[in-house]
Amino acid sequence: MAMTLAGCAVSMPIATLATSNEDATGAIPSSALERQLNPEDWRRARAALSTALDPQGNGSLVSWDNPESGAKGSFAPLGNAYASDAKICRAFRTDIDSKSGSQSMQGVACSDKGDEWTIAQINPSKKG
Repeated sequence: MAMTLAGCAVSMPIATLATSNEDATGAIPSSALERQLNPEDWRRARAALSTALDPQGNGSLVSWDNPESGAKGSFAPLGNAYASDAKICRAFRTDIDSKSGSQSMQGVACSDKGDEWTIAQINPSKKG
């Protein structure tokens, strides 16, 4: 006697298992870079990032520092800006010195039609 189990199934929504790197506003949650800095350091770093990645800029290194915390760093664009998913993106390199230590990273940040640059990807790299 054969039994058929075709009618038995367990369903679990896959969406509940997925994790997202984006919150409801579409911004990337704190990156490794942001977690390394206090809010004022991050504000200063973000301003330097925006200046360095500006497609109309001269493509040179932009430095920042916070005398109160002693944190400092720089951003340098890598290559030209490019379009990706209706955004303007640009690769960059950063060197950061903070209370957490020194770290070099490379990443990609994107801007949605002149809005703030948002770090889409960032990874540690060799200092150099």
